[in-house]
Amino acid sequence: MFFSTFIHSKLKSMETKNCLECGDAIKGRIDKKFCTDYCRNSYNNKVNKESKNLIRNTNNRLRKNYKILSELNTTGKMKVTRSKLFDKGFDFNFFTSIYKTKTGNVYFYVYNQGYLALENDYFLLIKKE
Repeated sequence: MFFSTFIHSKLKSMETKNCLECGDAIKGRIDKKFCTDYCRNSYNNKVNKESKNLIRNTNNRLRKNYKILSELNTTGKMKVTRSKLFDKGFDFNFFTSIYKTKTGNVYFYVYNQGYLALENDYFLLIKKE
């Protein structure tokens, strides 16, 4: 019984496994999936690429919105038109938080730079200290 189990495990370990990335034969431990660290890293980078791109693009968009608000709002509180924001490339779909006041005003924030929609396509820009 012990001998047949031993032989079976030896035969199983003699089976060649191939690297998930490049397809080369793997030498070493039975549970190895990659032939080298390079192949392991390359494989994992490909698997995670799509989600990393989404995060990178979202962060870039937030960074751009923050820069626009910071450049326009030099005094800490000012009014600006929607067209001026659009001309600079501001995207109203990207913000980090929303604050609703007791009076019902809704402020959108990109980190510490906020904006409030006013009448006639104007926006109040504010900076949280």
